[in-house]
Amino acid sequence: MRLDAFLRASAARHPDKTALVNGETRLSYAAFDAACDRLAASLVAAGLKPGERVLVFMDNCWEAAVAIYAVSRAGGVFSPINPSTKADKLAYIIANCRARALITLDRLAKVAGTALAQAPGPDIAIIAGPRADAAIGETMPEDVAAMSFAQALNAGAEGDLSCTDALPRADRADSDLAMLIYTSGSTGQPKGVMMAHENIDAASASITTYLRNTPDDIILNVLPIAFDYGLYQLIMAVRMGATLVLEKSFAFPQAIFDLMRRERVTGLPLVPTMAAMILQMKNLEPGFLPDLRYVTNTAAALPPAHIARLRALLPGVALYSMYGLTECKRCTWLPPEDLDAKPGSVGIAIPGTRAFVVDDDGHELPAGAIGELAIAGPHVMLGYWENPQASAACLRPATSPGERILMTGDLFRADADGYLYFVGRKDDIIKSRSEKVAPKEVETVLHACPGVAEAVVVGTPDPVLGQAVTALVVRSDATVKERDVIRHCAANLEDFMVPRRIVFRDTLPRTDTGKISRRLASQTLDAKTPEAAE
Repeated sequence: MRLDAFLRASAARHPDKTALVNGETRLSYAAFDAACDRLAASLVAAGLKPGERVLVFMDNCWEAAVAIYAVSRAGGVFSPINPSTKADKLAYIIANCRARALITLDRLAKVAGTALAQAPGPDIAIIAGPRADAAIGETMPEDVAAMSFAQALNAGAEGDLSCTDALPRADRADSDLAMLIYTSGSTGQPKGVMMAHENIDAASASITTYLRNTPDDIILNVLPIAFDYGLYQLIMAVRMGATLVLEKSFAFPQAIFDLMRRERVTGLPLVPTMAAMILQMKNLEPGFLPDLRYVTNTAAALPPAHIARLRALLPGVALYSMYGLTECKRCTWLPPEDLDAKPGSVGIAIPGTRAFVVDDDGHELPAGAIGELAIAGPHVMLGYWENPQASAACLRPATSPGERILMTGDLFRADADGYLYFVGRKDDIIKSRSEKVAPKEVETVLHACPGVAEAVVVGTPDPVLGQAVTALVVRSDATVKERDVIRHCAANLEDFMVPRRIVFRDTLPRTDTGKISRRLASQTLDAKTPEAAE
């Protein structure tokens, strides 16, 4: 089923039900679907052809949700772009995917205009926000046909909605490309991950199955819809006819909690950074979110110590630990009832897919052996946009109809019950004293150390050891010393895994998706600083 068809179906089933809550704006499913029709009609009238790419350069707002579904309904391919993206990178993406149109916000129009000038090509621009008209005059190149979001909706509604009869219908298949979602580019230029409608359908069907989503769910999303974890909150809510509450950030948690109580939120997707913020708050009582049914975590695994504290703070709430990649959305999930029996595990393959550990020759490994995780299923990407070399490096021939096999580049092991455990990135392994050290294993111990809020472990050059295990630590207790942390590690790790150096920092560097960046953390150690250790 195609992405926009789910919106049409939910609007038919629940026309008056609230679909989106965004600040003071509340859109019913009927209004959401009608706005989608109107914007799609405007895009087609402006010249958008089936298969052409449209960048959605916006933050978490109702207009972004409408834009995504409208592009799909018009037969185009949407590409959500992080609103913090700078002009040079935006220009690269515009040129790389040969975008035909760009939809953005007035506050981002200057960046968008600069990028459009650097990478000419798109001749359609739609600007949302109260200063849209002014922003068009101030920022848009003369060769771009620009209009405000309000104008686009009005133009698409001229006469009546019969204008949507002209939208492309013929030769539209579930196998058509639906989305390009660009990776963060942590290892070079960003790559466009190609997802077909059927990929999105398969992934969202699987995830909503194990989360047991229903139309009664109300999901709070502060995660950027420019990234797959945040984007799929929208996709899954629309699929189920549920309600999505959109917010831009988790910078003020107490305000978010107040909103969650007012809206009676049942689902909260979070990342470890958010979990760490919650656990550092002093005034929260168990059960402070009475309507919450479930919490999900991905981007990076939550340390077992954090999971235990979250469960105490949220009694009766199902906590789902998950693992995924942009290239296939979600790989594994740990059933909440297995949290105690399988501490540290990211679980089993999501429904309808396979996850297994292989050696360098692609042969499946027995329980306990460490190898690369392979994912097989209908949710695996088509490949990277116009990058056959990168696609060939991670995709393998299918062994069953209707699936592709993705090599994740991550090291895992499976236990005797088939539950999977993340060991580390293949290129993150530290070789010290001829031993192999998985940073994740050391980080798990560090997160259990009293006074440690966050930690990341890297290898640093050492003339004797080859690489020395080095930990960058953010403290929750300023009295904690380097010797305290090393003593804790020595009591819980093999001697070759104990960090040789503890570097205290106020914050740790992160990627665009909010993950702690091991690469950037390592780079900060290249320059010796007086704050290195205490």
